[in-house]
Amino acid sequence: MIYHNSGEIDKLNVIIASTSTVYGGQYLAYLIDDLSGHFKDIDELIFIPYARPSGMTYDAYTAVAARFFEKLNIAVKGIHKIDNVQKAIEKAQAVFTGGGNTFLLVKKFYEKNLFPVLRQRILEGMPYLGTSAGSNITGQTMQTTNDMPIVKVPSYQTLGIFPFNINPHYLDPAPDLLKHMGETRDTRLKEYLHFNKVPVVALREGSYIQTIAGKWLLKGELSARIYFSLDNIKEVESGTDLKIYRDKFRILE
Repeated sequence: MIYHNSGEIDKLNVIIASTSTVYGGQYLAYLIDDLSGHFKDIDELIFIPYARPSGMTYDAYTAVAARFFEKLNIAVKGIHKIDNVQKAIEKAQAVFTGGGNTFLLVKKFYEKNLFPVLRQRILEGMPYLGTSAGSNITGQTMQTTNDMPIVKVPSYQTLGIFPFNINPHYLDPAPDLLKHMGETRDTRLKEYLHFNKVPVVALREGSYIQTIAGKWLLKGELSARIYFSLDNIKEVESGTDLKIYRDKFRILE
């Protein structure tokens, strides 16, 4: 594992969201107040469209992001239009990694050798936004994604910004699915913990984590569920500083 030290934690300037769009809403609209502050000194960001939701083109996906950020007077440059992607990340004012398929995203990151340089910039305090797959990669590994393995990845290891993994789009078992005999998300995450020790923060739709002044604040209207271990699963209310659970994440250190 590549868990960082406490000094690096205090520099993080990150928002990682379960989803880009909540039911009945517009793209990133529910995040706009926090994003306006998060990117307050930014006039251009690099967008990483490699996860390609529903197989859409890089250009089309970048255009979706660009339309939103026009509202904040921020220009968006798709990384797929840049020849030297590592140098671009080194010089970027901010980076946004969109959602889609995490396997596809991670494969591209390894092909472009982007994990080391993006990790370093984030730890230096560069503003970062991730949604869905773009949030998944801030954890220690991508092993708690919900996505199908449509491509083969060289490794499950990702950015390791946080000392836990992320499970976005977390769904509680629904009463009307009691006759459904397939596994629930809760069941899948418990299966993961049978073989892995890295805890998981499961974010429901509309929930997100924002780092502010060294805190890892859970935001949104809903609580989150933290899977520390098979015998320690905790509901955490919105507004909680997740860093208070740091001692329970120390298995990584």
